Amino acid sequence: MAKVKQLTVSLENQPGRMAAVAKVLADSKVSILGILGSTAGTQGSVQVVVDNITEAKKALSAAQVSYEVGTLEEVELPNKSGALAEFTARLAKRGINIDAVYGTVLKGGKKSVLFFATSKQGGA
Repeated sequence: MAKVKQLTVSLENQPGRMAAVAKVLADSKVSILGILGSTAGTQGSVQVVVDNITEAKKALSAAQVSYEVGTLEEVELPNKSGALAEFTARLAKRGINIDAVYGTVLKGGKKSVLFFATSKQGGA
């Protein structure tokens, strides 16, 4: 598993808020590699993994967009039945809890790319 940085941006749950964040990044030539958005009532958040964390942080700060930086595990798995089940079972056996996960695989692709937020259980 490779460690990658994730940016979490809190947003109002309104049309155009995610578009504004995406534009700030695009205008700075930062590509989004992974994205997860969610809402609860009037608030929401978007988590992004980008190709240039330094430029993304500069762009968001310049646009006065607040964000938090976190660390994820990036994993490539074969695109086959059972690959996710096997991988997550290995994590569980090691006492690693999955706090969040997102990812994708292109249709016909040989590998999926997943981003895991994890925590060790049992005080480790």
